[in-house]
Amino acid sequence: MPIFVGLEKGHPVEKKQRPESRAKGAKTAKMANCRAVVREVAGLLPYEKRLLDMLKTGGASAEKRMYKFAKKRVWFLSAWVKSRTV
Repeated sequence: MPIFVGLEKGHPVEKKQRPESRAKGAKTAKMANCRAVVREVAGLLPYEKRLLDMLKTGGASAEKRMYKFAKKRVWFLSAWVKSRTV
């Protein structure tokens, strides 16, 4: 019999379990290849182009300015650290 109020209210159901082979958002070889092709065709993102431009114009504190700019644009540092190697 369902409970009408509280945290456990409503009809009791079990949560569906997703099979391990089909994890949503998992990086597969096919998707990695697809993303690489798109990246090659589309080129760099606008903020990446600007970072390269900052590097070319240079100056004494170019790296520090690039670091600050990238942190503002990317929001999470781990993604930027990955793109640093590009």
